[in-house]
Amino acid sequence: MRNNGLADMNEHNILIDELIKLLEGGSAHATFEDAVAGLSHELLSVKPDDLPYSIWQLVEHIRIAQWDMLEFSRDANHQSPKWPDDYWPKEAAPADEEAWNKALAQIKSDREEFIELLRSGDIYKALEHGDGQSILHEALQIADHNSYHTAEIILIRRLLKAWK
Repeated sequence: MRNNGLADMNEHNILIDELIKLLEGGSAHATFEDAVAGLSHELLSVKPDDLPYSIWQLVEHIRIAQWDMLEFSRDANHQSPKWPDDYWPKEAAPADEEAWNKALAQIKSDREEFIELLRSGDIYKALEHGDGQSILHEALQIADHNSYHTAEIILIRRLLKAWK
């Protein structure tokens, strides 16, 4: 006879591991880090073929949205930015290389902090300050959102002949 407590814990750990893989990317898809690796500063502001966003705007949008979902998940008093205006930068390029590097570093650190949330609590329980959202919901939303926009970054790089 199976010990349900151990089986449930094993299944929970498998789910957490799979969610982490989903958040970090890879497997059959390029990671966010792959998508932004080796970009020249000049390419960050280009909007090819009348596309509405530059690579910088997509990266900054990923940073802002992921930060918002992280903060929403851990802070009942968090105030989200105004949608959509505050989620999309107006500038097509970062102010400088430091702004670019800070955005990339924050995306990575916020992802790592969210992964710690996954490991530390009940991922199924509705957040008390939400409308039914859970850590599981937010994990799936972050993964979906980031992968969607990572693909857009790769598409822009392909159009600019700056992809593998």
